[in-house]
Amino acid sequence: MSVLQDIIDGVREDLAARQQTVSLAELADRIARTPPPLDAYAALGGNDPVRAELKVIAEVKRRSPSKGDLAGITDPAALARQYGNGGASVISVLTEERRFGGSLADLDAVRDAVEIPVLRKDFTCDPYMIWEARAHGADLALLIVAALTDEELRDYLALTHRLGMNALVETHTAGEIARAVAVGAKIIGINVRNLKTLDVDRGVFAALAGTVAPGPLLVAESGVRDAADVGHYASHGANAVLVGEALVTDATPLERITEFRTVGARAIKNPSISTR
Repeated sequence: MSVLQDIIDGVREDLAARQQTVSLAELADRIARTPPPLDAYAALGGNDPVRAELKVIAEVKRRSPSKGDLAGITDPAALARQYGNGGASVISVLTEERRFGGSLADLDAVRDAVEIPVLRKDFTCDPYMIWEARAHGADLALLIVAALTDEELRDYLALTHRLGMNALVETHTAGEIARAVAVGAKIIGINVRNLKTLDVDRGVFAALAGTVAPGPLLVAESGVRDAADVGHYASHGANAVLVGEALVTDATPLERITEFRTVGARAIKNPSISTR
C-alpha cells in the first residue's frame, strides 16, 4: 500500500465520523451565513499580465509522515498573522489529524485571524470535504490528482468553482499535469516529493514545469529548505512556492517570508542567478 493510500484510508474513517455529526444540509446552511470566499487565484498573481514576483503560500503544519513532529504550534492564529505580516499571499492549513496533527479548529482559528485567502490542505476524497472546507471559511481546496479518477477530479474542481472557491490541483508527474490541464485547472501544484518513498527531488519541478503550456499558475510544493531553493523554483517558472517545514521550524517566520519573496523576485528577473 502506498503512503498516499494509507493516509486516505484514515481520512475516510475520520470523515465518516464527521458526516454522522454534521449533515451536508447543515454545511450548506453554514455556507449561506459565511462571507463569500476571497479570490485566491488573483492573490497568487493570476490576473497579473507579467510574472514580476514570487508569491508565498505559508503553511501551518505540526507534523509530517517523513519528518514526524515539526513544531508545537499552540496558537495557529498568531502564526498565521506573522505569515500575513511577512507578505504571504495565502495561508495553508493542514487539517488532516492522524499524520499531520491538524484539525478544522486550526482552520477556523486561522480564518478568523487573517484577511488573505486560506487553503484547506487535506486529502480530499469526497465532495463533502469541499463543502466542509467552505463552511469553515476556506477559499481554496487541495485536489491531489493521484488520489482521484478523472471523473472525480473534474467534478470536484467544478464543485469548488460552484462554491466560489479555487482549487490547488496537485501533480507529481507529466501524466498528472496533463490530467490537470484537461479538466481546466487554473492553479497547478508540482509536488517534488515522491509519494511512494517520500524522498524529495527538487529537479522534478524544473523538468515538469517546462512541459506546461502558458496559462495555469504553477506552485512549487515541497523541498524548500532556504532562500536558494526558493530562487531555484522561481527561476524555473514557479508563480508561487508552498512552504511549511522551513517556516514552522524558523524562529522568525515573518523575516523568512520577506527573504523568500525578495529572492524569488530577483530570480524571476535574473533566472541565471539560481545555483540549484
